[in-house]
Amino acid sequence: MSRIGRMPIAVPAGVTVEIAENNKVTVKGPKGTLERVLPAEMEIKLEGAEVLVTRPNDLKKMKSLHGLTRTLIHNMVVGVTEGFQKKLEVNGVGYRAAKSGKKLTLNLGYSHPVEMEDPEGIESVVEGQNVIIVKGIDKEKVGQFAAEIRDKRRPEPYKGKGIKYADETIRRKVGKTGKK
Repeated sequence: MSRIGRMPIAVPAGVTVEIAENNKVTVKGPKGTLERVLPAEMEIKLEGAEVLVTRPNDLKKMKSLHGLTRTLIHNMVVGVTEGFQKKLEVNGVGYRAAKSGKKLTLNLGYSHPVEMEDPEGIESVVEGQNVIIVKGIDKEKVGQFAAEIRDKRRPEPYKGKGIKYADETIRRKVGKTGKK
């Protein structure tokens, strides 16, 4: 049995979970509403203040979908109650981030500033000149937008310049050594 899949998902007060046909799950909470169509083979039941996910048989595909389905629902519940956030750091001389309205402007050593628009349901906040926080209720969208920001200038291994996640460690390399 999938260890993650069989764990019940606790539904906190103020959150409503609706399960429609074709496993369309809608989660409403204080921060907003998320809906998602989950694999039709999984059986999703709402029992009291808990959501249970069961699988029909022990085929390899069903086993892998079991834990995934449970985690997706759990992330929706956490998203509408607390939300998700990713922290990015901009490192490098002259590298900076600025925010105006919904537009994030990054100066990353290119000949032009890189401008990015906040996607629907995602908010980015700039702290100081070199910390970007991406917030939202959908974990997938938060991670995707954070990855897109990081891709504008990935950290390089020699000086560590670029945009990195706050909890990421960069494998540093030793530079060239001169001739004697």
